Amino acid sequence: MASGMFALLDDIAVLADDIALSTKVATQKTAAILGDDLAVNAEKATGFKQERELKVIWEITKGSLKNKAIILPIAFVLSAFAPWLISIILVFGGLYLLYEGAEKIEEYFLKDKDEKNEKILKNSTVENIVDIEKAKIKSAVFTDFILSIEIIILALTTVLDKPLITQIISTTVVAIVATIGVYGIVALIVRIDNLGFWFIKKEKIRIGNFFIALMPRLINVLSIVGTIAMILVGGGILAHNIDFIHHIFIESIPFIVNELILGVVVGFIVLFVVHKSKSLIKNTYY
Repeated sequence: MASGMFALLDDIAVLADDIALSTKVATQKTAAILGDDLAVNAEKATGFKQERELKVIWEITKGSLKNKAIILPIAFVLSAFAPWLISIILVFGGLYLLYEGAEKIEEYFLKDKDEKNEKILKNSTVENIVDIEKAKIKSAVFTDFILSIEIIILALTTVLDKPLITQIISTTVVAIVATIGVYGIVALIVRIDNLGFWFIKKEKIRIGNFFIALMPRLINVLSIVGTIAMILVGGGILAHNIDFIHHIFIESIPFIVNELILGVVVGFIVLFVVHKSKSLIKNTYY
């Protein structure tokens, strides 16, 4: 009986070690999307009144947890009964990431987003500010849903050769850590200016002004890094899941540069198709 108990404990130890290693690999695999998730949500969580910032981030965090509660079971069912669908979902998710990346580049040069946000804030009133807040939360949760699909599916692909219990635990841990980590850091970022105001109250003006100016600059940097990460991840997903793409890569330049070029080109093609489709729908129905 004692030997059976030791054998069971040994099996549990092996399983725990396998799960720990698989979780580590899955986390590393999804690091770029997590960076993108951080950048996107840091940007979406700003623009609110200071007393509402943490409440808004909490609402988005709850939405993110609900997203993952929906996606995780579906992903495990697909892994068990239709693993071939995972690559297809991954490719479509990659196309969406490339579309988002191309759209951010377009917005940067056309300044459409800044003008739109300024107009919304200028026209906001006490009556409609709650609706504006709800709309931004809804938009952030939807974006999180798409990124959560990519994070979970990408994490799952790293453990498809493992037992189902390892797949479930490793992928779930990555999903939970992603939510807590990303939104915890977002909460810290949006409160940096509060630290600046605290220093100013303590009559440390230079340090206070530094932290107040740091927050928007940090978000801008994260936005740029996030856009690059989005394009690299999207390009990498296409490169690793569509065989013929390897034949069009230029062998004399690094693989990551090929992925970046591929991501930019495909991203703007998808953006063009989306714009044309929206224009066609608008002309047809309005």
